[in-house]
Amino acid sequence: MSHLDPEQLALLALGEPVATEDERTHLASCPVCAADVAEMTHAAAVARSTLDDTQLEAPPARVWGAIADELGLGAAVSRDPLTEADKPMTPDAAPQPVADDNADVGTADVDSPAGQGRPEQAAGRRPRRRSRAMWVLAASVALIVAAGAGLWIGFANLTPTSIATASLDAFPDHPQAAGSAEVDEARDGTRTLTVTLEGAPASEEYREVWLIRNDGAALISLGVLQDETGSFPIPPGVDLAEYDLVDISFEPVDGDPAHSGDSIVRGQLGFA
Repeated sequence: MSHLDPEQLALLALGEPVATEDERTHLASCPVCAADVAEMTHAAAVARSTLDDTQLEAPPARVWGAIADELGLGAAVSRDPLTEADKPMTPDAAPQPVADDNADVGTADVDSPAGQGRPEQAAGRRPRRRSRAMWVLAASVALIVAAGAGLWIGFANLTPTSIATASLDAFPDHPQAAGSAEVDEARDGTRTLTVTLEGAPASEEYREVWLIRNDGAALISLGVLQDETGSFPIPPGVDLAEYDLVDISFEPVDGDPAHSGDSIVRGQLGFA
C-alpha cells in the first residue's frame, strides 16, 4: 500500500488511534513512515513538556508568520492561532482552496510499478510529506500549549494567597506542644486560618481555636480543632492587624463559651 497520509501520521504522533489494522501493519514495515512518526512524536513530547513550566511565554506573531512563509501556507492558515484566535474572520481571511502538496508528483503511486521508474519524484515526495505533516503537528501542539496555558492561568487565579503566618509556642503546662498557623486570602476576599497542633497531651476536653486582640481585651472563637490540622473561616470585618494572636486552648464541656484560661499554644501573626 502507499505511504500513510501526512495528517494521519501527525495524529498518530500525538497518540490518536486513527490507524486501521492494515495501516498499522504498513507502519510497522515501512521505514519512511516509521521515521516520520518517530520524529514527530519526539517533537510533540518536547512541546508537551513545556506545560510543566511555571510560566508560559507566547511567541511574537512574526514567528508564526515566518513558519507560514517557510511552509508556503495560504492566507487561511497563516494567521497566528495564539494571538488571533478570538478575532472574527473577515471575508478576506476566509478559507481558500489549498493546492495539493503532491499535485506535481503525478498520479502514479511511488510504491506502484508505474512510480518506481521516476526516482526524482520519489526523492522529492518525502520533504513535502514531512512539511505537510509537521504543519499539522505544529498546529495541534499549538492548541495543546494554548489550552495548557489557559488552564494554568485559571488555576493560578483560583489559588488563595498566603497573607500571614505564625509559629505557635507552647505554654508551660504543655511543654511538648508546638503548632503553626497560616492565613490564606481568596480572590473574593474571604480569609481562612489553617492551624496545626502537635505534641498536645491527651485530654477529655476539646481544643478550641481563637483569635485574640493584641491588647488581650477581646477574643473571637473560630471553632473546634478535631485533628492535628484544621481550617477555619475568619468572619468578615475582623481586622487581623488587631486580632493577630492565634491561640489553641483546652475547653471543658461545661456550656461556658468563654476562654478557659488553659492555653496549649499561642503565637502572633506575621504579615507577608
